[in-house]
Amino acid sequence: MFSKKNLKLLTDPINKNNPITVQVLGICSALAVTVKLEPAVVMSLSVVFVMAVSNVVISLLRNTIPKRIRIIVQLVVVAALVIIVDQFLKAFVFDVSKQLSVFVGLIITNCIIMGRLEAFALANTPGRAFLDGIGNGVGYGAILVIVAFFRELFGSGTIWEIQVIPEKLYQLGYANNGLMILPPMALIVVGIIIWVQRSRNRELIEE
Repeated sequence: MFSKKNLKLLTDPINKNNPITVQVLGICSALAVTVKLEPAVVMSLSVVFVMAVSNVVISLLRNTIPKRIRIIVQLVVVAALVIIVDQFLKAFVFDVSKQLSVFVGLIITNCIIMGRLEAFALANTPGRAFLDGIGNGVGYGAILVIVAFFRELFGSGTIWEIQVIPEKLYQLGYANNGLMILPPMALIVVGIIIWVQRSRNRELIEE
């Protein structure tokens, strides 16, 4: 189960094959839900759950799904899981659910999830599909959390809505950077992360 080959399914999406910074997928949600850290973490956990479970389900059904309707089956599986997640969030973290708004529902069309179902789950065993789902979900979520951390810190002076920048600093003239809470800044932060990652991993730079 945890052979070197299988462990790569967990580790590669976090670094050398990250779905956001390397494959440049799922950028929309990175822009939309990273103003605050809490909704970014909840969104990340939601995607990890949907991706891991849908990968396993599609892998289990891979030999029985007619090729002509495989996309429809994948969408039905993902949609069912997203509905479960949405109802869970409304029941237990309603405030965060309101912040995430329609973006929970848009997990259904997340190209990372559909891409892994089509490219991996349909061709691998449930165990490997589960590891691939966890790895890609965590890789996606890690970027969301990093972006949200810096946007909330410099845009609002808080982390998880807890004030972390001392009041004395504001009295000395410090002001929150309003640009950080605007969507374009999320793209800039993602760009900085891509630059740092590729400067550390030269093999990611295209020849």
